[in-house]
Amino acid sequence: MTSRTTPAAVAVAALLVAAATGCTAGNTPGGTPTPGTSAGTAGGRSPAPASAAPGGASASTGFTLVASGDVLPHDSIIRRAAQDAGGDGYDFGPMFAGAKGVVAPADLAICHMETVYGKEGGPYTGYPAFKSPPEVAAALKATGYDSCSTASNHALDDGAAGLRRTLDALDAAGIRHAGSARTAEEAARPTLMKAGGATVAQLAYTYDTNGYPLPEGQPWAVRLLDESTVIADARAARAAGADVVVVSVHWGTEWQTEADQRQLSLGRALTASTSGGRPDIDLIIGTHAHVPQAYEKVNGTWIVYGMGDQIAGDMINHEGSYDPRGNQGTLGRFTFAPPKSPGARWEVTKAEFVPQWFDTGRGRVVNLGAAGDGDPRHTSIRETIRQVVLSRGAEKDGLTMGK
Repeated sequence: MTSRTTPAAVAVAALLVAAATGCTAGNTPGGTPTPGTSAGTAGGRSPAPASAAPGGASASTGFTLVASGDVLPHDSIIRRAAQDAGGDGYDFGPMFAGAKGVVAPADLAICHMETVYGKEGGPYTGYPAFKSPPEVAAALKATGYDSCSTASNHALDDGAAGLRRTLDALDAAGIRHAGSARTAEEAARPTLMKAGGATVAQLAYTYDTNGYPLPEGQPWAVRLLDESTVIADARAARAAGADVVVVSVHWGTEWQTEADQRQLSLGRALTASTSGGRPDIDLIIGTHAHVPQAYEKVNGTWIVYGMGDQIAGDMINHEGSYDPRGNQGTLGRFTFAPPKSPGARWEVTKAEFVPQWFDTGRGRVVNLGAAGDGDPRHTSIRETIRQVVLSRGAEKDGLTMGK
């Protein structure tokens, strides 16, 4: 488990060492356009009818859950949002529009908000210490997201104040959140939401905070990744009424398409944990690597090791080179059915991945699952993502590519 008390000097050094890491966005021409806590229906949304989307489910038969990867507003993304707003503030909605057809029909949709928000009016910054416009939250809501994980290595880029502003803005937009907290009481309560006939808990954790120590007197501010903590929290969520427990984890090795040993070992341990013969965790959603990683069913539970980025500028890898994989990702769509017997788990009856690409030249998400335009770029990227996603044998367990 990463230390919570790394000195500030180490934090500065960590940022310097990371100057060419995956959260960096380059300035290639295509990427630089000019300028909650109690249970309730997710996002106030009525359960979607069975015909709402491929794999959709009504309340009587279960629910669909959609999850997506890192939302990472680099400087070029902020400039694009200013341009899309026509010179009056920031509008991130058009960027996400390509994902809305998958996100909005789901009974429950989860994103990963990797960065914290700056003060109203700015200044706003990209890498290495992000402060994003709070207008991102409104765009997430308009796209159809109900909740976001907020535990990441950038969660303390602007200290406790940035963390608080972020959660305040998500609250104002009507988006639930998990993984960071403003008070000890908030940190102690699981994020519970209604989806179809189920109560769903979202828990979220990060491997580190880029060396920044947790705020003094606030050891609960960001949930750090630790096996025993995750299992204890999952059991507590179950005791609080969760039928389904979803764990969002910010983990893995940047720019590595293969899951690393910690992801594999921790994934096995978490999915093996049971109480009363029932798994403690029903789904694991991973972020951070900036590239798509495999889906795998482990001990009967689906793990997405890495979703890839949903929104990001042109990405620079550890070698200092532009890497197009940093704008590739997936949306995971999982259909859950009610237990077949009392005390049994809610089963995933359909598992899908929807390949997506963020076109930095246009500043738009492209749903590659639905793109039938014959564009050779789309075909190539879709196939690259498909091979990575299925690289650990998920196809034999029923994973399919959706639209």
